[in-house]
Amino acid sequence: MSEPSLRTVTLIPGDGIGPEVAEATVRVLQALKVPLTFEQADAGAEVVNKYGTNLPQSTVDAVLRSGVALKGPTGTLVGTGLASANVALRKALDLYASVRPVRSVPGLKTRYEGVDLVVMRENTEDLYAGLEHIVVPGVVESLKIITEKASSRIARYAFEYAKAHGRKKVTAVHKANIMKLSDGLFLDCCRKVARAFPAVGYEEVIVDNMCMQLVRNPEHYDVLLMENLYGDILSDLCAGLVGGLGVVGGANFGERVAVFEAVHGTAPDIAGKGLANPTALMMSAALMLRHLKMPEAAEQLERALASVFAKGQVRTQDLGGSAGCRDFTDAVISAL
Repeated sequence: MSEPSLRTVTLIPGDGIGPEVAEATVRVLQALKVPLTFEQADAGAEVVNKYGTNLPQSTVDAVLRSGVALKGPTGTLVGTGLASANVALRKALDLYASVRPVRSVPGLKTRYEGVDLVVMRENTEDLYAGLEHIVVPGVVESLKIITEKASSRIARYAFEYAKAHGRKKVTAVHKANIMKLSDGLFLDCCRKVARAFPAVGYEEVIVDNMCMQLVRNPEHYDVLLMENLYGDILSDLCAGLVGGLGVVGGANFGERVAVFEAVHGTAPDIAGKGLANPTALMMSAALMLRHLKMPEAAEQLERALASVFAKGQVRTQDLGGSAGCRDFTDAVISAL
């Protein structure tokens, strides 16, 4: 039998601890012996001096060529400086669907048990797109753009995802009681799409109430469908239910390409010290393997991670342990 052809993955290490967790994740994928080869590309605050931008066109071109990328965290200055490399990448590649599965981790004690939901976030418009300008000194206007096209597209993606993955309910999260036109349009699109999927339940919850319900009864929810800014906030809230951003993977899908990324920050205080937790990028890599039609390898990786957490002997400092990034990675490889 001939060897499977190698699939190229664009590897974007990112800033801070990004290169460390990226290296750890590549080690695990190599131990899995999956037919992947990695082409490194640059993005983030640490490459601005080299390129004059935090997202070189060569990186965008590399992802377009490969069709899939694995990305570490990238830094963004608060209030000043260049726009986010993440936002720029999503715009350049039209990565309209952000998908973040959030599940309780075996052996990792949190306030909640049995959490198993998916945050489905529109990724290209809304306030998070950063369309803003100074009207006059002391007055800034930010534009919340909601379109029928983008709203219908993410709603259809959410319902198709729910149907394909055996999910029973989609909950649209909104603030249409106040933003009657913009969030009202989003809800209208969700309702129209929902009618085409009668086997999947549908409900609507106002965003502030959704926050309260999630910290009371997160097990009641399945697929959460929302606009960009609400999705940015609630996806982090949901990660907190299961142990934090360090144990949650993330994916961004467009019509042509997909980018799988760690959803945590760059942690500059521990960068280069070998203390980073690579779990989030490894979980993102498992999502990538499923996307690349390698479900057995994805399950093997997820089982190995679950085994290491369940045993509780090797944990990084952010989760109350003393292991370093290499120690944790070695444990995952052993569990494979």
